[in-house]
Amino acid sequence: MALTKLDQLYRQVILDEAYHPRHHGKLSAPDRSVTLRNPSCGDVLTLQLQVAADRVTDAKFSGSGCTISQASGSLMTDLIIGRQLSEIPELVGIFSDLVINGSDPREDQLGDAAILKGVHQFPARVKCATLAWKAAAQAVEGATDD
Repeated sequence: MALTKLDQLYRQVILDEAYHPRHHGKLSAPDRSVTLRNPSCGDVLTLQLQVAADRVTDAKFSGSGCTISQASGSLMTDLIIGRQLSEIPELVGIFSDLVINGSDPREDQLGDAAILKGVHQFPARVKCATLAWKAAAQAVEGATDD
């Protein structure tokens, strides 16, 4: 199966996000921190949020995992910084629908993260793509690892 030029571009962007992720690392004093594991492939991701006035002022993720989980973490953190906590569950839902079904009428709200919509063609990779987003949903709910 030959890749179209657009598919090749998307693949290159995903690889760049994974190998040069934004917001990768740890916060010095996070308000919320959630660690999730994907037992089917071994991905581990920790998401840390700094929150002020119910708005995400900073976010970092760390851990190890495949290209898809790392790219997804980078794209997700970039999207949620500056957002109200109340906005994040909807974004998580849109992203989940997008990678599970391949489309969502609201996918334009995801910005660059919509590039991962092709993951729906690979059901075994959906958990990889949604790991960071599930961590975001738990962090919004107030979950914090101790």
